[in-house]
Amino acid sequence: MKRISIAILIFCVGFASAAWAQQRAGECSNSWTEFHRTNMSRWNPCEKTLDVKNVHNLVLKWMYKDGGSPAAIANGVAFVGSNDGSGIAMSALNAKTGSTLWSTRVGSLISSSPAVANGMVYFDDPGMNVYALDAKTGAQHWSFTTGNFAYSSPTVANGVVYVGSGNSNVGDLYALDAKTGAQLWAYPIAVYSSPAVANGVVYAASTDGNVYALDAKTGAKLWSYYGAGGYSSPAVANGVVYSTAGNNVNALNANTGALLWTFQTGNMTESSPAVANGVVYVGADDSNLYALDGKTGAKLWSARLEHYVDSPAVANGVVYVASSFNVYAVNARTGAKLWVYKVGYNVYGAAVANGMVYIGQAAGISFAFGLK
Repeated sequence: MKRISIAILIFCVGFASAAWAQQRAGECSNSWTEFHRTNMSRWNPCEKTLDVKNVHNLVLKWMYKDGGSPAAIANGVAFVGSNDGSGIAMSALNAKTGSTLWSTRVGSLISSSPAVANGMVYFDDPGMNVYALDAKTGAQHWSFTTGNFAYSSPTVANGVVYVGSGNSNVGDLYALDAKTGAQLWAYPIAVYSSPAVANGVVYAASTDGNVYALDAKTGAKLWSYYGAGGYSSPAVANGVVYSTAGNNVNALNANTGALLWTFQTGNMTESSPAVANGVVYVGADDSNLYALDGKTGAKLWSARLEHYVDSPAVANGVVYVASSFNVYAVNARTGAKLWVYKVGYNVYGAAVANGMVYIGQAAGISFAFGLK
């Protein structure tokens, strides 16, 4: 799931070898189909239009007033959930123009990221329901009722939808058949954020303070590490699980759960990390965006933005991040600010695809930016 403050949440709320490559061989789909993107690291290595030289030319292309959630982008369509209380829950928009292709009143107050896979769009709402709609028409295929509030952005992998639920420290992480919605397994942990799935393992941060590694097929616990979990989503890259908890950014061995390093920010960090080219990017409530060495945790640079800094997205040498009321583009190598746009009110959930930047707002508006 995106980085969210608890207030917003209550308001609406690969592999260094072939096994751990961030981008599968031969895959270069310039899309952003779920919160983590398909490589579980909030990095789009296929984006070639926007770069450090032209990103200052970004302008607002469209706004959608029945949106607000972070967007999922697939096949030229932007899927956004509504958190404005209008009754419209999920909409499919032309990703370039913002024109409405369809909208549905199934569900309500969607603030988490939808996920798109196999011609379906998956999302949940705080009313304890998970939905699957036809991505072309919006027709409902199935729904599943969880045992607790569902704020977690779904993750889809190998025909399975992984989604969390929770109320305080009580909840479940579910694995659902992507075609039918049938429950495959459930593990009793409260998960408010998007799980990450890599190499047959589900990694989830729980409100009990643990990061869990579960077998993706059976739900069996492989390991857990206390002190690295919370409300933000872990990222997985190069055999390492990166997570945030309290003031700390943590790196855990993805196979064993052993702590590799910890970096302490100046204040709370509910930002979900992004990982690109061996660098971890993470925001904190001390107003800084940090770039850390993925192997050692050493700080490479920090960029002073404003108040809370949301979950970053990385593409083609640029870090895109929302910070309180503004959206920023930052040089991924140096931390220099390249572009800023004042949106107003709590903004979050950057996604980058096909030369466009998408952002959500807690007031129920979705924004899209492109080059002049």
